Amino acid sequence: MTSDSALQEGMMKTVVESFETVALRTHLEANNGIKGLELLQPHEVDRAVKLFQRDGFVVVTNVLDEEQTRFLANGCSEVAAQILALDRERSGNRGSHRYSFGGSSLTRSQLHRPEWQMLLEIAVVDELVTAIFGSGDYSLRAASGDFCLPGAIGYQPLHSDVGDWTSASKSRFSSFHDPRGQLTIRDLPCPYVCVNFLPQDVTRLNGPTRQIPGTQHSRVPIPTLEDEPEWMRLSTVCPAPAGAIMIRDVRAWHGGTPNISEKMRAIPNLEFYAPWFREPIVPGISYSDHKKLSKRAQFLSRFCVADSSEPLKTEATLWAP
Repeated sequence: MTSDSALQEGMMKTVVESFETVALRTHLEANNGIKGLELLQPHEVDRAVKLFQRDGFVVVTNVLDEEQTRFLANGCSEVAAQILALDRERSGNRGSHRYSFGGSSLTRSQLHRPEWQMLLEIAVVDELVTAIFGSGDYSLRAASGDFCLPGAIGYQPLHSDVGDWTSASKSRFSSFHDPRGQLTIRDLPCPYVCVNFLPQDVTRLNGPTRQIPGTQHSRVPIPTLEDEPEWMRLSTVCPAPAGAIMIRDVRAWHGGTPNISEKMRAIPNLEFYAPWFREPIVPGISYSDHKKLSKRAQFLSRFCVADSSEPLKTEATLWAP
């Protein structure tokens, strides 16, 4: 048995089927997914920028080839196995049966892994992100992502990955403050993007990300799970094939959905700052590994490299410091 199949064997491949779960599966199979979701090709850069600016996200297919997709999938399985060894109860760190790749690493990143380093070398991603920011002078924030297991039967509350500054104790990262009280971070151009890579097909049943189009600039309070309308629960980015990417404006409302399939769903990512936006960064790659990257990848990750005199301690944890 391979490590990947052993991992899947141990990941609650058999989920106890309640009447509620059966009903949910039927409902999602019939209704889940954004109606009219556009899946672009890598050459459709201008269209990708327009959709990103309109909706706060865009999906581009055929970005990873079969070998890259397989390499990434195996890496995700290996990292997930290390994390799950620390959590036999599957309590998760982003909700039950849900985990952050970055939030489960001492460096808050997986950039020390060759699979995530590979993602920095994909030219079409660089082309798309450059077009979105209008400049190639952007920089890597982190290499992270998330995964959910069979048994993640609840919905993660809708949320945004960035907010305005409120106090030094509450807003250390991703913060903006206008002392006049006139502007919020939602009034600005996109401060940073998340590029999610799909190492497997994302289906109606394996926990597709729900994404609420056009909310990147909204000042309306994000609805709670109790108040969220059903159409938002079904506003998921699926189906989407393995090898595709989803580029997200991190301000847009999004959240996790039930994984009632029989396999783990992983969406590793790279997060990039706009040329004008910065915040504190924890080093995620050693000096020696950084030197092995291409010149362009070295430039993109220039703020994420550890000093040559400092060893980089990498280890799985359930709660990143």
